[in-house]
Amino acid sequence: MTLPRLMPPASVDASSTDELRDEVRRFLAEQLAAGAFTPAVDGWLSGWDETFTAALAKQGWLGMTVPKEYGGHGRSFLERFVVTEELLAAGAPVAAHWIADRQIVPALLKSGTEAQRTQFLPQIVRGECFFGIGMSEPDSGSDLASVRTRAVAVDGGWSLSGTKVWTSGAHRAHAFIALARTAPADPAHRHAGLSQFIVDLRGPGVDIRPIISMNGAHHFNEVILEEVFVPDTMVFGEIGAGWQQVTSELSFERSGPERFLSTFVLLAAAAEHMAAHRTTRSNELGRIVARVAGLHHMSTAVAGALERDEPADVPAAVVKVLGTTTEGDIADFADLYVGGAAIVDPALAELVSSAVDQRPGFTLRGGTNEVLRGVIARGLGMR
Repeated sequence: MTLPRLMPPASVDASSTDELRDEVRRFLAEQLAAGAFTPAVDGWLSGWDETFTAALAKQGWLGMTVPKEYGGHGRSFLERFVVTEELLAAGAPVAAHWIADRQIVPALLKSGTEAQRTQFLPQIVRGECFFGIGMSEPDSGSDLASVRTRAVAVDGGWSLSGTKVWTSGAHRAHAFIALARTAPADPAHRHAGLSQFIVDLRGPGVDIRPIISMNGAHHFNEVILEEVFVPDTMVFGEIGAGWQQVTSELSFERSGPERFLSTFVLLAAAAEHMAAHRTTRSNELGRIVARVAGLHHMSTAVAGALERDEPADVPAAVVKVLGTTTEGDIADFADLYVGGAAIVDPALAELVSSAVDQRPGFTLRGGTNEVLRGVIARGLGMR
């Protein structure tokens, strides 16, 4: 099973995206043949492989949308979308660079200073700088307006104290962008007084504690900041504009193909298994494949909107809710219809087991479905 071709906007040559997709597929086939990676569920979250990241950088597939003056490739969001889709569909280990490439690059281009862009973008393009996200906190869930991490102005910068949680890859990343309160909370204006800072995760005052998943995996962390000094040069965007910046960044986090392709490698394996054994569950399989195809086009449309710098928070939330629900349904479908038979196929059994283990987190990370339904309802009510 492979992903369908895209119909790109008029500004992008259709043949170029088809050629790019074929190029990525050939690369992945070569990597698989060489034993460079084993296809896995949730490779963008748990598949941390800096060697594979370096290989992608060599191909020119990191920082694709970064302008050439910062060492990038100046390509379109749609071309980047094609590459990321194929990597996810193959279950490739892309976690090392994922957050930096997906979220930090567009954030730096939009809100970063010239010095910050010059420092970080070339390193991200080369696959040498890895980032995390410092948004979520204990007891705040998806309600980012309730963050309690404080940033106090000091000589030459800011002192940050607080706790961030569910920070993917923090134990390996170089930095993260932390959301902190720089002004007292105002119940009447909950989103005011928030700011962002680029924090060195290997600097003094940073304590990173592992959060071990129930399957023994370690990709989540708790990050405790104790009077961590952040120089003025690492203030991200404008003081007090943190909420507006975060909202923009979340569109990239919520709308990407990882929100419906985390279990695609399992879906493809299950479909092949069912075809080989003539399993009579084609209706259920067809419905799931149709949902993935629809999400493929929805997510592509959001990528186009982001490239045009159009607001995309509501459609991104729709993609995230529908996509992560579909991912979980794929896990349940495979477990129900091929899980027992998978014992004769160790690779398929591992995919099923991993998907079932990861399933509870699908609709939580990046914002819970309940919160995102509120975002969608408010957004549609304003139109």
